[in-house]
Amino acid sequence: MSEAATPAPTRRKRSALEVLNELRQPKVAVMLALGFSSGLPFLLTANTFGYWLRDAGTSLVAIGFISWVGFAYAFKVYWSPLVDRLDLPVFGRLGRRRGWMMLCQLLVAIGLVGMAMVGTNGGLVAIGAFALIVAFASATQDIAIDAWRIEAASDSDEVGLMTSAAQLGYRIALIVTDALVIAMAARIGWPLSYVAMAVLMTIGVVATFFAFEPVRADVAMESKPPLWTPRGLVDAAFGPFVDFFAKHKAAGFVMLLMVALYRLPDFVMGPMYNPFYHDLGLTKDTVAFVRGTFGLVAMFAGIAAGGLSAVRIGMMPTLIVGLVLEGIGTAAFALLSVHPEPALFAAVMTLDNFAQAYAGVALVAYMSSLTSLGYTATQYALLSSTYALLGKFLKGFSGAAVEALTPTHGLLGAYATAFVATGLTAIPPLVLVLLLWRMQQRTERTNNQAAG
Repeated sequence: MSEAATPAPTRRKRSALEVLNELRQPKVAVMLALGFSSGLPFLLTANTFGYWLRDAGTSLVAIGFISWVGFAYAFKVYWSPLVDRLDLPVFGRLGRRRGWMMLCQLLVAIGLVGMAMVGTNGGLVAIGAFALIVAFASATQDIAIDAWRIEAASDSDEVGLMTSAAQLGYRIALIVTDALVIAMAARIGWPLSYVAMAVLMTIGVVATFFAFEPVRADVAMESKPPLWTPRGLVDAAFGPFVDFFAKHKAAGFVMLLMVALYRLPDFVMGPMYNPFYHDLGLTKDTVAFVRGTFGLVAMFAGIAAGGLSAVRIGMMPTLIVGLVLEGIGTAAFALLSVHPEPALFAAVMTLDNFAQAYAGVALVAYMSSLTSLGYTATQYALLSSTYALLGKFLKGFSGAAVEALTPTHGLLGAYATAFVATGLTAIPPLVLVLLLWRMQQRTERTNNQAAG
């Protein structure tokens, strides 16, 4: 066998003890805090915001449509080249990634305070405008944090470690904004609860100060033409996409389609979860307690199981398991329309939180593996925007769908039908994952034959 055909040595897998030791690295703690900062604004302009609006008597149709402020997450790919290549004035002294993080964290806090000051009495347009500021700043923060997560890792194993830390922080933030804030709202009202969430953004600010600028990314950027030159502008705008499809070829289109459909079971009925609990008659304290206990434990278990599965059984099988869990977890909410009991609510919430955490780790790890240094922010923004776009669009119609079904199915029956139909959206991406797995196996066989 020629030297060129000699296969690369297989890298030794880290032991469990070595992985645990790596968890003590300062950058893992920073990633945990940045993940929290990334997740905190998300539900405050989505599901939790819908709960606030429903409490104020807003119609389901209006709640569904105002959830479209979340399109900022879907469209972030269009300004991600700026985050990838542009140093900010003043904030740029912290470095490119850290400067963008800091600016966005401050804007998120300002937007949340603005939502609290305007309130629902100020009208949907006014509070919606501040929600849009929060969503836009949050989406931009995600671009910078996702790039830092990938670039700060020294190898692919650390990418997985950093991804798990980010997902843990993110999911903790979701519990806070999906449980704690609701319990607070029952006692001090929604506006003060939102101000408290703005104060919690200081966790991200502190983490940004302790973060470092990734050296690997700086080295890769040195080979790029300056942004202010014609070549630099073209490379910033089109280079990430050319590189992505040159690397993955025709499979790249299948990857994007699969990513676009993967989180539909979680996204489509998103704005209706809290109104559903409201209409079931569940108290805020019950919802908050279940989310903060059963939901929290299930979230931790899902993150651990997702990370372990990716290492032990491989990425594609992990993606498949995630889709099956997502579909079942979403459809299970239909059971509450028949038996709206706290015990069943706890069981369904546990299953759903486990499924979402597991699937979230699987998809983020998969998308991270598809990026290239030098285009990290833009390529990951492309992928994350792709997975958000269709779901963000469809969820805007969730309220209209429930109200359209209500005359024939009753309100709770309409919710149940919508949840089951949403669970079935796991089937198309499941087929695409199986197709990608087959394409991957075929490519590996071809490469092995060429090497042999």
